[in-house]
Amino acid sequence: MDFTDRIALVTGGGNGIGKTTALAFAERGASVMVVDLDEAAAQSTAHAITQAGGTASHTAANVTQAADVQAYVKATLDRFGRIDCFFNNAGIAGDVAPIAEYDEEVFDRVIAVNVKGVFLGMRHVLPVMLARKRGTVVNTASVAGLVGSPGMPAYVASKHAVIGLTKVAAGEVSGEGIRVNAVCPGPIDTRMVHDIAAQVSPDDPGAVRRNYEASIPLGRYGTPQEVANVVLFLACDLSANVTGAQYVVDGGRTASPKGVTAKPT
Repeated sequence: MDFTDRIALVTGGGNGIGKTTALAFAERGASVMVVDLDEAAAQSTAHAITQAGGTASHTAANVTQAADVQAYVKATLDRFGRIDCFFNNAGIAGDVAPIAEYDEEVFDRVIAVNVKGVFLGMRHVLPVMLARKRGTVVNTASVAGLVGSPGMPAYVASKHAVIGLTKVAAGEVSGEGIRVNAVCPGPIDTRMVHDIAAQVSPDDPGAVRRNYEASIPLGRYGTPQEVANVVLFLACDLSANVTGAQYVVDGGRTASPKGVTAKPT
């Protein structure tokens, strides 16, 4: 997976899977634009890349706002001249509550970030790739885009939508030298999953982790690096015949009946 002389754009690159993937792109030769709502976090990731001898820049953006998305695309082009790989990753979990009690404003916010943000990213990055007839896009979905997770209606709806958008985009641009795929993490050892556990069981979030891990055939949470490895595979030439697909990184959780009926990630 050689990304020498390639340009990678990563949203949600300040923490978790986004940060790890940005670092992984850089370790394999890419120049990286790191985008995050939290500018300090984006700057920290870019600094880590440059300190390790790589090339990176950063910018802050609210992915729900078209002007901000256009601005991060322009910043990438101004700095690097093109976009070869787009990891369309920014997302939020929202609250944990049943549909009958779910807050409408929280629902709207989750859909705005996780669905509109992914749409706007492709809306403004794909024309750049179409002009060159080359590029790869990886959208962050989730196992929650494949099965139901009780208590997370907004997140589940949003990640099902990401998979749908991925398939639509792949069909539209596959004849133009561009591939679009999705990665579907299960429970990954990140701040987001820890925050969900704290909502489910404020007094004993560790019990939530033990319950999750009991539902995973491999018996543990995944790591951000394991997701990053799949993202890089989908972004590189090794996956040249893969488009419109969703790659599950969940330790076998959705392959197990016990995993499918477990509590949400």
